[in-house]
Amino acid sequence: MNIVLLGYMASGKSKIGTELAKILSFDFEDLDNVIEKNENKSINEIFTDSGELYFRKKEKEYLDSLLKHSNNTIVSLGGGTPCYYNTMETLVANSGVKTVYLNASISVLVNRLKGETSKRPVIAHIETDVLLAEFIGKHLFERSYFYNKAEVKINANNSVDAIVKNIILQLF
Repeated sequence: MNIVLLGYMASGKSKIGTELAKILSFDFEDLDNVIEKNENKSINEIFTDSGELYFRKKEKEYLDSLLKHSNNTIVSLGGGTPCYYNTMETLVANSGVKTVYLNASISVLVNRLKGETSKRPVIAHIETDVLLAEFIGKHLFERSYFYNKAEVKINANNSVDAIVKNIILQLF
């Protein structure tokens, strides 16, 4: 079985995935890291050099390959990954995959992201917390349709330990 963590950027997918993998003795793969390694570029460089559509295409290819060749692996998706190329339908239909949506509130996401905008190409242009909250709210509205297809939905406003414990309780 593979467990796929999804949710908005800064919802805790990488941090939760790392901890969950330790507890379950699973491998952990962050899809963004897989892309950067295989493309030999940072996500920012890929967006700048080739554009978002190229990135989304590669993202889907690497995710498909990763899931095909993995077992007992926690995979952390990028925030937009579930929204492109029928990714959520494919994941939910795969009996060897459990999907988990880490649902964090707008205020928690703003607090986690406000010092990181330069590192994240999708929000690099946003200059104030108010504009960041508006942007996140709009994105969450657009993406919630895809995120809510996940088999398990977890409140990601809690501590890492509480979130990990809740995921384990829901899955096993």
